[in-house]
Amino acid sequence: QVQLVESGGGLVQPGGSLRLSCAASTNIFSIYGAAWYRQAPGKQRELVATITRGGSTTYADSVKGRFTISRDNAKKSVFLQMNSLKAEDTAVYYCNIYSATMNYWGQGTQVTVSS
Repeated sequence: QVQLVESGGGLVQPGGSLRLSCAASTNIFSIYGAAWYRQAPGKQRELVATITRGGSTTYADSVKGRFTISRDNAKKSVFLQMNSLKAEDTAVYYCNIYSATMNYWGQGTQVTVSS
């Protein structure tokens, strides 16, 4: 069983930045695709960004140009750099890694954007 541990969430003012990290317990992290999702109160979980094994990325329209997903296979980690944060970015953010047959989730980290 792979464990994912997220960190880096917190309270930030509008316009500020945060960097989320997700560390995986698997030694074969490099074979997985990775993604960040978020879930705001009363809303469904939504896909924020993805990064393939080869490093190709995709983003939700709502975060394009503001968020950057990256990965470091040596550190078995995936990151989400969030800039120009808005109140509507407030949510619990979840790390996800996946393959054709497996799918793992972190426990979530709270991001609150408020003045």
